Amino acid sequence: MGGKAAGEEAYGKPVKYDPSFRGPIKNRSCTDVICCVLFLLFILGYIAVGIVAWVYGDPRQVLYPRNSTGAYCGVGANKEKPYLLYFNIFSCVLTANIITVAQRGLQCPTPQVCVSSCPTDSWTVSRRELSLTVGEVFYAAHRNFCLPGVPGDMPVLQSLQQELCPSFLLPSTRALGRCFPWTNSTVPTLPGIPSNTSVTQGISGLLDDLNARDISVKIFEDFAQSWYWILVALGVALVLSLLFVLLLRLVAGPLVLVLVLGVLGVLAYGIYHCWEEYRALRDRGASITTLGFTTDLSAYRSVQETWLVALIVLAVLEAVLLLMVIFLRQRIRIAIALLEEASRAVGQMMSTMFYPLVTFVLLLICIAYWAMIALYLATSGQPQYVLWAPNVSLAGCETVPMNASCDPLAQPVNSSCPGLMCVFQGYLSTGLVQRSLFNLQIYGVLGLFWTVNWVLALGQCVLAGAFASFYWAFSKPRDIPTFPLSAAFVRTLRYHTGSLAFGALILSLVQIARVLLEYIDHKLRGAQNPVARCIMCCFKCCLWCLEKFIKFLNRNAYIMIAIYGKNFCVSARNAFMLLMRNIVRVAVLDKVTELLLFFGKLLVVGGVGVLSFFFFTGRIPGLGKDFENPHLNYYWLPIMTSILGAYVIASGFFSVFGMCVDTLFLCFLEDLERHDGSLDRPYYMSKNLLKILGKKNDAPPGNKRHKGGTQP
Repeated sequence: MGGKAAGEEAYGKPVKYDPSFRGPIKNRSCTDVICCVLFLLFILGYIAVGIVAWVYGDPRQVLYPRNSTGAYCGVGANKEKPYLLYFNIFSCVLTANIITVAQRGLQCPTPQVCVSSCPTDSWTVSRRELSLTVGEVFYAAHRNFCLPGVPGDMPVLQSLQQELCPSFLLPSTRALGRCFPWTNSTVPTLPGIPSNTSVTQGISGLLDDLNARDISVKIFEDFAQSWYWILVALGVALVLSLLFVLLLRLVAGPLVLVLVLGVLGVLAYGIYHCWEEYRALRDRGASITTLGFTTDLSAYRSVQETWLVALIVLAVLEAVLLLMVIFLRQRIRIAIALLEEASRAVGQMMSTMFYPLVTFVLLLICIAYWAMIALYLATSGQPQYVLWAPNVSLAGCETVPMNASCDPLAQPVNSSCPGLMCVFQGYLSTGLVQRSLFNLQIYGVLGLFWTVNWVLALGQCVLAGAFASFYWAFSKPRDIPTFPLSAAFVRTLRYHTGSLAFGALILSLVQIARVLLEYIDHKLRGAQNPVARCIMCCFKCCLWCLEKFIKFLNRNAYIMIAIYGKNFCVSARNAFMLLMRNIVRVAVLDKVTELLLFFGKLLVVGGVGVLSFFFFTGRIPGLGKDFENPHLNYYWLPIMTSILGAYVIASGFFSVFGMCVDTLFLCFLEDLERHDGSLDRPYYMSKNLLKILGKKNDAPPGNKRHKGGTQP
């Protein structure tokens, strides 16, 4: 007895009986006001950052390609010319690799021009054409690929020397607003292009290898042909998820029994298989002493010691699980009863199942706002243009100040330096916004994490308030409030915005620390020795565990906030102490719930996936003409879309059910501590839970103290 009292004192005293307590407190005040003010000020700053990014940013720099003069293709004067053509795309890889080119926005040290269509035929300037004019060789043959303003009477040789017109054309594919040559194109034999151009061809035809245009068209056609059947599959996923949650009150017990027996059976088969392999290898004398040390891990499958170790491990797991089922059977029954009660609560408040749609919309707004800010900030610099020539070692180029700033609208004409022109180099980093660009991006990342975690916290607290009002209704469903979800939503926003922001900020800081650690590990991976990698792995593991613990603590703190209306720290402490006083029940309920929800997701996603596969592949005969499967280019596309959508829907439904189970569990633990089943202190739990615990209520039907209700 003394040990138990000491243990209870170590984790706080049990909750005392309060005759005025009737579920979620209605008369409450604002909590964590300082954090609420900081959060609102942060949101105002977040809006200000968005305004600054919108004023100074220009997303066209990312959405549209630029020609050599810096003008956008497909915009303004080039509206009818949406594609960018590279005069010599081989120069992109002669000076840099593909990653460098991509980081520079696919800018290459070669003239670029906006065109209305990409070349369809291969062409190379001939010796005879060098003496002709640009009008005769290019304009008359509808090769409108020269830079704007090139006169038609200019000799072709002069236009090529100044790189005003391309010396060759290759059949190209349109991708990302640019003309990329085909990989099977014949490489022209011209100065500056080596004969071995396999790497160049691979890069120039990168998007053609993927057949990007054809694939995109086929994907669009498949979605156009199957979108309504995908919606049908998502509707099936919604119905299956809802039915699984509602039927848990009837099948939770048998389902848990089947799952437990299934795990025990799998382990038993594993033990049998390991024994058979061990005995066969033992009879052949295959031992690790004859094998020795090897880096080929598959070789260890042929020695008896490997199977002996596996046999011992599986036998220990089988014994531990069997002992847990035997000695924790009472707590498993309580967990099953709570799952059934949660299913009953969801059935009484069906609106809670669709609250994830609100969370999804709010998350979409947060992510979209951050993405727009990041895009506008990344394009907030002014374009910079410099002088450039294809070969600065030629005679006449020594006196030209290369890389000096220039005006792209006034292209330099200098016959002494062949090919001299003003090209786009990058974006200036001068100015207040550009100097603060890194800090503004960090502010945006913090805003993303903080707002996303706050939205998730809002959903958890609102659902907890609704389900708590169900548990603490003595006569169900008569004593349940009329609009419990709406009341919990208004109550949470009005009084506990600061508390939610406090918990979300703590979690956000840990998540940002994990992101920074992953970034550092990625940058230093090549230079790390084994000791450094081990230390980095330990740090990442610790932060992962810390994040999981904070999520668990925040979740239960929000339940306490929804019920009692206290600040975050007090609620987190009370929730933690309550759980620690019932740690075994917590562990059993958590694992049983996790197992059931995993099985539910597997059932919904697997069922929709199998049904989609048989339908879209035409393996369901006799459906009739109206239900005939569409003819698709890629039948796996609607199947994968249906599976992904089913997983999202099932996760949304089961997250509500999981929150319901956690809320009812905390209420159940407090119910045990507050009440004793007497006339003045009756239990609020269901008859099934009372029966499992061997308790009963002495409160007779019609007890006026509980508004004339009967024990649920």
